[in-house]
Amino acid sequence: MATYKIKLKSRNEVASGTMAFHFEKPPGFSFQPGQCGDFTLSNPPQTDAEGNKRSFTLASAPYEDDLIITTRMRDTAFKRSLKIIALGTEVELEAPWGELTLHDDARIPAVFLTGGIGITPVRSIVLQATHDKLAHPLFVFYSNRTANDAAFLDELLAAEKANPHFTLITTMTEVDNSYTQWSGETGYITEAMLRKHLPDLDRPIYYLTGPPQMVAAMQKLLKNARVREANVRSEEFSGY
Repeated sequence: MATYKIKLKSRNEVASGTMAFHFEKPPGFSFQPGQCGDFTLSNPPQTDAEGNKRSFTLASAPYEDDLIITTRMRDTAFKRSLKIIALGTEVELEAPWGELTLHDDARIPAVFLTGGIGITPVRSIVLQATHDKLAHPLFVFYSNRTANDAAFLDELLAAEKANPHFTLITTMTEVDNSYTQWSGETGYITEAMLRKHLPDLDRPIYYLTGPPQMVAAMQKLLKNARVREANVRSEEFSGY
């Protein structure tokens, strides 16, 4: 890893209670889609016992001009500070690191089982694969409570239209509480849902990203479906 000083360029809400923060990309900086970085605030306006440093997946794809991180806006000093510091403020970045990256063999499908803020590495991987016109078959099962909670949904839908190898299966678990009408899948991701959309459960490499409870549930689902453990990769997003 290398250390960089980068400036905050912009921020915006990308889902209910979820914000994206855009930073300048250092000259010559490179990373693989799905990798992470450590962000440190220098002299933030607020501090607490959790400290001034956080690890975030880079939600941006390498071809994009900005470095993007996305987070649920929990009530912590770090996140309150990130929301109010002036644009142009410098932060310290240590990056890249992480191994949740797309496998090399384009003949093997990649299946992403994700929910909530776990979509960040998936966005990076899918957008870069679409940009590079990779031949990997990509399936993203994306679970949220409602459509209002689904970050980057519009971008993923656009990628699906642009990439003939990409299939997006979005499911909502609390459609009765949604302000937006929903006609897609409903309920939690299940083995039946996987079998409905996947021709073969044994062949893909599975990538599990999201809250710890969801990752654990998906690991159990795949184990019960007799998917080989060697074909499952995971990353938990605790507290974000």
